[in-house]
Amino acid sequence: MNRSSFVALILGVLLGAGVVMTADRLSQNRRMLRTKYDDWRKINLVLQTVDEQYVDSVDRGKVTDAAVSAALAALDPHSVYMPPRRLEETEEDLSGNFSGIGIQFNVPNDTAVVIEVIPGGPAEKLGMQPGDRLLKVDTTSIAGVSFPQDSMVRRMKGPSGTKVTVTVRRGSEDIPFEITRAKIPTHSVDAAFMVNDTTGFLRLSKFSRTTAEEFVLAALDLKKKGMSHLIVDLRDNSGGFFDQALTLSNLFLEKGKLIVYMEGLHRKREDYYADGRGLLRDIGLTLLVSDGSASSSEIFAGAMQDNGRATLVGRRTFGKGLVQEPVNFTDGSGIRLTVARFYTPSGRCIQKPYSDDYQYDIYKRYENGEMLAADSMNVANGGIIPDVFVPIDTTKVESFYINCNRKATPMRFASAWFDAHRAELQAIDSYPELVRYLEKADLERHFLAFAKAKDGLQPTAKEWAVERSYMLAQVQALVGRYSKLGDNAFYHLYLQTDEVFKAAMASL
Repeated sequence: MNRSSFVALILGVLLGAGVVMTADRLSQNRRMLRTKYDDWRKINLVLQTVDEQYVDSVDRGKVTDAAVSAALAALDPHSVYMPPRRLEETEEDLSGNFSGIGIQFNVPNDTAVVIEVIPGGPAEKLGMQPGDRLLKVDTTSIAGVSFPQDSMVRRMKGPSGTKVTVTVRRGSEDIPFEITRAKIPTHSVDAAFMVNDTTGFLRLSKFSRTTAEEFVLAALDLKKKGMSHLIVDLRDNSGGFFDQALTLSNLFLEKGKLIVYMEGLHRKREDYYADGRGLLRDIGLTLLVSDGSASSSEIFAGAMQDNGRATLVGRRTFGKGLVQEPVNFTDGSGIRLTVARFYTPSGRCIQKPYSDDYQYDIYKRYENGEMLAADSMNVANGGIIPDVFVPIDTTKVESFYINCNRKATPMRFASAWFDAHRAELQAIDSYPELVRYLEKADLERHFLAFAKAKDGLQPTAKEWAVERSYMLAQVQALVGRYSKLGDNAFYHLYLQTDEVFKAAMASL
């Protein structure tokens, strides 16, 4: 289109809309359009020049990806470009299911150990068991070679209906399982149980497509058991789908209560209100938060706090309150572009300020003393400030604890214990029964002997006096996880030494 045709088109559109402009005004607008176009045209000119004049052949896809990533990085820390594989993995993680074999495993040293076989999954149907050690995926050895954990996962995942052979060691026997991959549900509710006659505990790890459904089912089950107050653990929950945060907020609020609003330069303010049909409006609520609680976690926490619906316990949340709009391309890649900010009902912006050292914000909190003193927290720095502040506990860590965790001694001990006591642990299906078993097991003596024999680690009397309760709770939780109770046992036992949880219980 030449210049005169372009002007005629603009005039036709304006006159058709009932707008009349002077010649000077039209000329000014045309100059503005050209200026904006020229600003962006530089990118195309650079890429074209590289393509035509660079000394070697150019991988256009690679250069284009790099240019897009750099351009978005200049906007804010959360506007990002995702190549096809990364976009697929991100959406899969939040979709609530993926295709695979249906196991959860840890890598305590150089060999992966199955800690959970998902009920109804392909691996469970073929007889794979907790405690099995993963040796090979198809013909690739993954044991004893420091094989990357994410690479193990990728090799076991795959399209539904495809086959993979996973060889495990059980005792002294090597067993190959030819498994047909299938859709595997992923859970965002890691644990849900009663901590006393009236108080329930629910651990929420993310906001996926299935979060609201999982949350409601777990909460209603606890309600049947006598729950009148619920503690929801949002620590290190990095968020996910916005609509799931709205649904969870709606569960606890009366009709007409503002949950959150969003607003941006090109987005008019949008308010979101509760409809008054929430199933948990009569349940008391406490939320555990940390510097790892972000995005949808902060929307939920902010809505509950501003409406006087919950007590927040822990430390200031991460401070990610940006609306990310997805734009996907035909090659399977996509971008997540920030288009607005989230605000709590009282008007607090959840997003923390951008800065050159934005990525080191958490380290700065340690340096500034925020992790140790409530007075160091500042709402202007973004995030949600808890009602009850709990400082990090630095009193339980000595060199023995640090060295044990560096060598994964507790995890390896738990795995070895399960190998020797498989039948006993797998027969336990109630928490009181598990507690009785652990009390009789004399884990303290056995663990210390294991640490000394396997890793040459032995605490001094002073170290053990400081670390004993904390260390044993960790060991018991890891052993308990191998019972039928799984993660419910792990979290229930670990809460014994959890200062944030203790503060939450005291606040009741």
